[in-house]
Amino acid sequence: MGLPVLIEGESGSGKTYSIKGLDVDKVGVFAVEKALLPFRNKGFKVAKNATYQMIMQALKNPQLKCYVIDDSQYLMVNEFFDRAKDTGYQKYTDIGLHFRNLIHHINQNIPDDAIVYFLHHTELDSNTGKTKAKTVGKMLDNYLTLEGCFNIVLQAVAEGKDHYFITQSDGSNTAKSPEEMFAVKIANDLAYVDSTIREYYGFESKESEDKKNE
Repeated sequence: MGLPVLIEGESGSGKTYSIKGLDVDKVGVFAVEKALLPFRNKGFKVAKNATYQMIMQALKNPQLKCYVIDDSQYLMVNEFFDRAKDTGYQKYTDIGLHFRNLIHHINQNIPDDAIVYFLHHTELDSNTGKTKAKTVGKMLDNYLTLEGCFNIVLQAVAEGKDHYFITQSDGSNTAKSPEEMFAVKIANDLAYVDSTIREYYGFESKESEDKKNE
């Protein structure tokens, strides 16, 4: 099974910028809403206007070990507006189901050492006061606790010119990660995150073993 990882944060917190250090030959980027990267693109493969269908098709037979879905919340938002004239609860059920099905496909059907990063906007939960992953409203939240679908949730934070990731909740957010995987505060660098996850779970040693058996 593959590994979905949630990177959540406000607009401008450095979520997309964090991919800059990744190896351009080893990552595929699905840009759901924004077409351009916030830095000079020196070879990143970017699929623009990405949809569920495009992402699912690519992940049926993944050629890479690392993928990024930028602005993943817009998969839900775009479907919500496409169905703006629909009334009742069914569209919220469908929106939640389609997002969950994408996560389940990653969990169940792609190679063990493939990681898919969801770069996702946040909102303030009016009930708990916590920062949480943004959805399309409370009707969807009644069906789906988004962070519950991920083992790793990192919170992107911007303080002036300083950008970093929070890896464990302090009570004000929904960040979480396995014991001893990360320090509580780490650099805003998805290359470091990716290599650390692979080392922690032994993905790199598995890849080496697979090559020996080819």
